[in-house]
Amino acid sequence: MTAHDIGRRRLLTSAAAGAAWLTLPLAAQARADGARVLVAKERLDGLAATFFAAFNEGSVLAPFSPGRHAARHDVELSRISTLTHLPDTGEPVEVSGLLAVPAGLSGPLPVVSWQHGTILSFDQVPSNLIRLASERYELRDDADSIETLFNVQRFAGNGYAVVAADYLGKGPLRNGRDEAYAVKEASVRCCLDVLQAGIDELERSGRRPSSLFLNGWSQGALNTQWLKQDLQQRGITVAASAAQSPFNDLPETFHYWSDPPSFIPSTETSYPPPPAWIVPCLIVLLGSYRRYYGLTDLFETAIKPQYRAFAEKYWSDYKLDAEVAKTMPPVADFLTEGFFERFTHDTNSKLLRRLADNSTTFWNYDSPIRFYYGLADEALYPRLVKMALASGGREMAGVPVKGASHRATFLASLYGDSAVLDGKSTVLDWFNTLR
Repeated sequence: MTAHDIGRRRLLTSAAAGAAWLTLPLAAQARADGARVLVAKERLDGLAATFFAAFNEGSVLAPFSPGRHAARHDVELSRISTLTHLPDTGEPVEVSGLLAVPAGLSGPLPVVSWQHGTILSFDQVPSNLIRLASERYELRDDADSIETLFNVQRFAGNGYAVVAADYLGKGPLRNGRDEAYAVKEASVRCCLDVLQAGIDELERSGRRPSSLFLNGWSQGALNTQWLKQDLQQRGITVAASAAQSPFNDLPETFHYWSDPPSFIPSTETSYPPPPAWIVPCLIVLLGSYRRYYGLTDLFETAIKPQYRAFAEKYWSDYKLDAEVAKTMPPVADFLTEGFFERFTHDTNSKLLRRLADNSTTFWNYDSPIRFYYGLADEALYPRLVKMALASGGREMAGVPVKGASHRATFLASLYGDSAVLDGKSTVLDWFNTLR
């Protein structure tokens, strides 16, 4: 707790934990922005069905099933905002997020804190789902957070309150601020503050939280692990956590993105290579660590000279139209020669040590946690997950998803069956057993 926390509220973290009241930090001026948006369950189902194919890459799942996958409740959506503070300076920053609540339910509700994946734009965020206030608004995969739609349809549509941070440097309150991609301290603080704001708003609506669950995909899977570890250190009970495509060993992931042949055996000729969007992700990672960890010369030391102008331009505007894409560097040639093999510069060594410090691999979890990982995930080779599964303790479980890409892994975790989930259940069905 720092001097910038001006109050504390109590969160009932788990009915199963003897109804022990515990605390989260309170950020000042938490509020809901505007009226609640009511979305009918039939519309949620229709939207989920519409976008199902875009995530069901390789058709690893059967199509969306109204009989098995339907929402049971209409859902109220609202954009919330609150203050967070930058850990390095203490500067107060306003951030936004989404609260989704099953309509018509009163009394205690389980809460899912949802951490979204990488968004290579500034405004494709969870809280933009309030655009559904207009019956004529058509969600788009390249403009809206469809992964959040799926979480709202599955969880809020089935009796959970869902709270989702837009993240620092994202959404309507960005105000030109840089994002903090894979920056541990700022990400955890933002997620905690938005979670508290969502709980405050839930209580103002006459409801109260019961058990707390965490869920996240890709970048959000990393944020989910960090959030769980922080809450565990605070003594706050989390009923269960789920992470899809769970990045945990950050230096090795960074290395894999840059040099896949170092990880994929030559005999495994069919494994998909990292996608084209890996280069923008590397730029965002380097830009975030330059900004939030004071590695001021990182672009000069880590990126080859011929690609620095491209990197600076992309970091400034996140624009990657067809013409710009033609000039995008090849990922295998992007970083300074020898970056992962020898000393190249003090700043590069500091980056790798910072990535190691922020890794989540070696942690003993005190409540159930599942890693859903795809066996054809182009962004995360399965071997990068295994050490965390081995070291996470008796509460850790892995769920390999057969034939699943990055997107299909996420979709399967919410809509799959035991055949594709190695005999395990979806996150929703699993959480339901622990409410």
